[in-house]
Amino acid sequence: MKPDKILSLVGLATRAGRTASGEFCTEKEVKTGRAALVIVAGDASENTKKKFRDMCEFYEVPIYFYKDKDTLGHAMGKEFRASLAILDEGFAKEIMKQMKTEDNTVA
Repeated sequence: MKPDKILSLVGLATRAGRTASGEFCTEKEVKTGRAALVIVAGDASENTKKKFRDMCEFYEVPIYFYKDKDTLGHAMGKEFRASLAILDEGFAKEIMKQMKTEDNTVA
């Protein structure tokens, strides 16, 4: 299995203190305008996906659905995470570039 560049970048951003995870924190960062990118787990509930899709559309924040809760959480050194916000423009741009090359779901 090849190393996942996106998950590595999420891990780096987390160690740099440039992520917020969990529904409440992700929502707060989107609404305050600090979120540069939102990633929601592909296995999150439909309600959660719709909530973040609508919120990100309203606040004009890019959103991607990627992998699953366990994988996202593991990349951040946590148990599991349904959503996370990348707070750094540089990390966000690189992750979006990788998402496009891997052809992942854009909300």
